[in-house]
Amino acid sequence: MALDAGAGTGVPAPGDPGVLSAVAAGPRSRPTAHDGSFGPSALATPANAVTLARLLATPVMVLLIVRQGPSWASVAAWFALSCTDGLDGYVARRQGTTRSGAFLDPLADKICVLAAMVTLVATGTWWWLPVALIAVREIVQTAWRFHLGRRGVSVPATKWAKVKTVLQDLAVGGALLPWTASHDTLVQAVLWAAVVLTLVTGVQYLLGGRQAPPASAPS
Repeated sequence: MALDAGAGTGVPAPGDPGVLSAVAAGPRSRPTAHDGSFGPSALATPANAVTLARLLATPVMVLLIVRQGPSWASVAAWFALSCTDGLDGYVARRQGTTRSGAFLDPLADKICVLAAMVTLVATGTWWWLPVALIAVREIVQTAWRFHLGRRGVSVPATKWAKVKTVLQDLAVGGALLPWTASHDTLVQAVLWAAVVLTLVTGVQYLLGGRQAPPASAPS
């Protein structure tokens, strides 16, 4: 009497339904870019594409501020850039966060904000000092973030850092919105509040980076 292939060996026979199902399903593997997920080392991702689009749109916003000053076109461009601030982060969380995105996303945010602020200084709308204080803090933090990243250290943004970003956006938006551009005292108050929080959260980030232990090396 012939024995079925694999009988008593724990190996399923070629005609076994389980084998056919396994062949049809194919080998199991980790999620890849083909099923909508990206690994930590990925660079060409939809989230990074959104970040790049924001950077490419920044010169358009600068040109509008220079040519039209406070106007609906200028504030619309700024509003679009501000709203897409969280879009790349949302896409990244759905499709997989990456090391490149973790660095490029906050860098793009800083470039957009500083480009608008420097343009407002260049056009005589704002005094240079508050913008210089914000710029120095952001440059130092970016360099510090890069240094920590090479050590494998990640410092999450605090609640006050997010409030700082909102105040910066409101200050720029208030200077560009025709309804509020003439209320310089109000806009300056928001700007200086943003300066204070920018400096305070900058110090917090520096101290947090010193105290945070390096991430363990991947196995």
